[in-house]
Amino acid sequence: MLDVRFSSALKAMLLLGHAEESGSPVLSSTQLARSLDTNPSLVRKLMVPLVQDGLVASIKGRSGGVRLGRPADRITLEEIYRSSIGDKPLWAPRPEGPRECLVTNHSAEYFIRLTDETETAVLHTLAGRTLADSLDELRAIDRAAPTPAPEPPLLARSH
Repeated sequence: MLDVRFSSALKAMLLLGHAEESGSPVLSSTQLARSLDTNPSLVRKLMVPLVQDGLVASIKGRSGGVRLGRPADRITLEEIYRSSIGDKPLWAPRPEGPRECLVTNHSAEYFIRLTDETETAVLHTLAGRTLADSLDELRAIDRAAPTPAPEPPLLARSH
């Protein structure tokens, strides 16, 4: 099963960044859950490490929720990744089996090296992007998207 903690945390952070730009910086777990197509309890669990790492601030009270912990241009995607994933490796190695040949004798060590190399490249890429950069990229994608054709009126479709 694929781990969706990073993609979920990133989407939540993008939603918080967009909300801040729109003048409503605090979002509830219910609002985030609706946008993430999940439940508020899962969102609250997802927020715990982000709050602990200062990427998100928790606002208590009746109109509480969460907001960005600092400006979007000072939050890197690497920070979001490390916070949401923790110490979990990018890929899980297969369990070791019998050692019978070149492959079975050394595949575990090879896989660890490959994972380390890949994670280094991923973290380097994520370190070079901020949350603000990502919001700008989403706006560019939105501008480049074709405008959908308007739907015909309901009466015209029913015939």
